[in-house]
Amino acid sequence: LSSVAADAGYVVLIPLGAMAFLSLGRHPLAGIAAAFAGVSAVFGVNVLITPLDGALTEITNDAISLVRPGEAIDLTATMWFSIVSLLVMSVACAWITEKKVEPHLGKYDGGGAADGISPVPGGEAQLAPEAEARGLRWAGWAFLAVIAAIVALSWGEGAVFRNPETGSLISNSPLMQGLIVLVAIVFLAVGAAYGAGAGTLKTVSEAIGMIDKTFRNMGPLVFLFLVIAQFLAFFGFTNIATVLAVNMADALVAMNLGTITLLVGFVLAILALDILMPGAIPKWAIFAPVFIPLFIQLGSDPTTVLASYRMADSPMNVVTPLMGYFPLIVIFCQQYQKDAGVGTVIAMMLPYTHG
Repeated sequence: LSSVAADAGYVVLIPLGAMAFLSLGRHPLAGIAAAFAGVSAVFGVNVLITPLDGALTEITNDAISLVRPGEAIDLTATMWFSIVSLLVMSVACAWITEKKVEPHLGKYDGGGAADGISPVPGGEAQLAPEAEARGLRWAGWAFLAVIAAIVALSWGEGAVFRNPETGSLISNSPLMQGLIVLVAIVFLAVGAAYGAGAGTLKTVSEAIGMIDKTFRNMGPLVFLFLVIAQFLAFFGFTNIATVLAVNMADALVAMNLGTITLLVGFVLAILALDILMPGAIPKWAIFAPVFIPLFIQLGSDPTTVLASYRMADSPMNVVTPLMGYFPLIVIFCQQYQKDAGVGTVIAMMLPYTHG
């Protein structure tokens, strides 16, 4: 469901998945794998309209207008597909986590945890129940206060968080564009309120010390981002992914296959290309003008093509280092297993891609 908040799920839900599993005595990397699969391997399926829906629908309608001017699909065209996919993929990812990923990881003993991470539940200093309860109450009030402020800034025509031209809260609105900052503010307020209420955070110096402890282990991440950024810059300069996408599309069209066979080939081409071009929108901008008119001429509904694209777009996200958030996932894993690397994450996530 995190796709309604665009990419915020990568930053918020994946580390929370590790913490949730660890708190139950389970392997934290299994929690990272389950959350990463939900956020990325099945990205975009939802029971709500997401920002991605608007972008993909607009590109699809532009492609439809090439052969049928004036015809268009609705924003909710793939809604039923998305809802059913959400239910099926939730069960599938849970089963893969339970039966394949966690048994392979084995029992977690905390021996490889990074500094500042409690290796086992209860390993950190325990608070008095009344202090913890007071901290939770203060955190709850802080959360409600921030949410109330966001609602107040989003309510009514001309609200600060609405698109000044359309009045929308979803499409190109300050709310969506600043969503990650708002999530950070929510966590800052809740964390500070809990620390003040529970007595674990008494001075600004203590807060700075906590921030210092968090960023002390971020050096490898900064260096890894530098290397990845240089590689992606040269990769984009060569236009290899774009050339490959166009060649794939031309080859499939030239094969003159039947509708079903062509649709299968289309899905396989998207799966292969997703390794080099993980972004959903850039690939669809290349493929839609080619395949939407082609499938319309073959008698297929554009919605079917769009649903097929969405099915093929995401599974490879969790095994390609070219995905923008992949280095961050590696760092999350290293918080619990110091020797974790790119290979660790790929091996851990392969069952979801195969499944």
